[in-house]
Formats: sequence, C-alpha cells, structure tokens
Amino acid sequence: MPIYEYACSACNHRLEKLQKLSDAPLTDCPECGQPSLKKLISAAGFQLKGTGWYATDFKPGGQQKDKSSASENSSTSGAAGASSSSAASAE
Repeated sequence: MPIYEYACSACNHRLEKLQKLSDAPLTDCPECGQPSLKKLISAAGFQLKGTGWYATDFKPGGQQKDKSSASENSSTSGAAGASSSSAASAE
C-alpha cells in the first residue's frame, strides 16, 4: 500500500497516510477540521539495499555464486565471464 502525503490549504498542516489504491482521498484536515486537504505529489520512498541483483542469482539449477567469484567475473570481460559461468554450471 502506498503512503500518500497531504497538505491542508487552510492551516498548512501536512500529514502522511497509508492508504489502498482504491481508498478515496482524504478531504478533512485532522488539525483544523476544514475540508481543505489536497494530495501532494512527492518522490517515491523506494530503496534497494544489499549487494544487488544479478542475472546469475536466479539461474536454473539452483547454484548461486559466492561473493569472491562474483567480483572476479565482474572485473573480466562479458564474453569471458559468460563462458566461465556456463562452464561452472555444466559441472
């Protein structure tokens, strides 16, 4: 569920509300009680944390590379890395 940001045009109160996409927008300000809330457009709070996503992470066969071999392949050229990874999966 997305978090929407609202601002009251009467008292300048700002709030965030966790709502479903199908929920109606809020209209009444919780501070002043006036029906003057407006939905704001704000940047999405989206973050990817961790070591990252790689094409080799979800290959068929269930074999995952460890960090040392992944860093070695990233420093080699694409063709050499592809042939070494296909050789490793054939074993």
